[in-house]
Amino acid sequence: MTQVVITGSGLFTPANSIDNDALVASFNAWVDAENARNSKAIDAGEMEPLAHSSTEFIVKASGIHSRYVLDAEGILDIERMRPRLDQRSNDEPGIQCEMGMAAAQQALESAGVAAAEIDLVIVACSNLERAYPAVSVELQAQLGTGGYAFDMNVACSSATFAIEMAANAIRAGNAKRALVVNPEICSAHLNFRDRDSHFIFGDACTALVLEDASVATSDTRFEILGTRLITQFSNAIRNNAGFLNRVTDSDPMALDKLFVQEGRRVFKEVCPMVASLIGDHLNSLSIDPAQVTRLWLHQANRHMNDMIARRVLGQDPTPEQAPIILDRYANTSSAGSIIAFHLHHQDMSAGAIGVACSFGAGYSAGSVVVRRS
Repeated sequence: MTQVVITGSGLFTPANSIDNDALVASFNAWVDAENARNSKAIDAGEMEPLAHSSTEFIVKASGIHSRYVLDAEGILDIERMRPRLDQRSNDEPGIQCEMGMAAAQQALESAGVAAAEIDLVIVACSNLERAYPAVSVELQAQLGTGGYAFDMNVACSSATFAIEMAANAIRAGNAKRALVVNPEICSAHLNFRDRDSHFIFGDACTALVLEDASVATSDTRFEILGTRLITQFSNAIRNNAGFLNRVTDSDPMALDKLFVQEGRRVFKEVCPMVASLIGDHLNSLSIDPAQVTRLWLHQANRHMNDMIARRVLGQDPTPEQAPIILDRYANTSSAGSIIAFHLHHQDMSAGAIGVACSFGAGYSAGSVVVRRS
């Protein structure tokens, strides 16, 4: 059977960063303005005043201290409170294509692979900037890769699902080398006026090179021992933005056209599902959890990651066993677990086993078990 290896990774990090203090100051200034505007209704008991946010609340709830974003000025402007990104002409590379170029070029360089040697490009993320033409095909053209390309969306699990698609294509003989790219602009679908979620997301883009081991030349190789995917329908995380909005005459600015979730419910339902997925996957590969050196978990919430790692490993995880990057990147949807991999894999010795795992809306979850060659 064809052996598939991950030989390169790349990361694009936006230049702009917003720490909790700046985000809270903006949010609270908007709250004060709204409460002043509605003071009569509040004084009459007709509505409740909006509550302030705080840095302490954000850190306690999530473990997030800051986030990288494509645009900070628009987010912090209380009259706007969303990124301000320029509309590009059809002749210019799209924003996600540009992000993908930066991450992909890093990944190709680290793998020692020329763009022309890539047979498959998959762009997988929680939201695409347009329906068509596919961002992946645009990226293919900009990079100069061969073969074919397609987009896919499985929300926060898009990267792990794409890894399985790419690995299967290589095993089937349809490609020798594949590029998986995850351009996440999460700040564009976040409601920065919602106290419970205004701090959650950041922006980033990751890329991985997967190869048939027989053609790989990189000294850094992570053999894919297995992939496992699971989905279970839930409305606990939802975003109703879509092309049917205009024909159903729904308000494109309505709150349900942005990210919404029932946080406590998600925590209760997703953590055991993901821990079981990883545990069952390791068992099917005859791998004892004690053999796992590294867990690159989806970076949504520190408490979720700690609980899942504890259930899988049977002990409190060390920072080395389950590295956290959400403290400075926040939740970058499908890119999160790959950022963790990108930043925390070089120290692993030959034979060391790691698990990349995503989980999110759908519900969806994906597990990728690898071994360093």
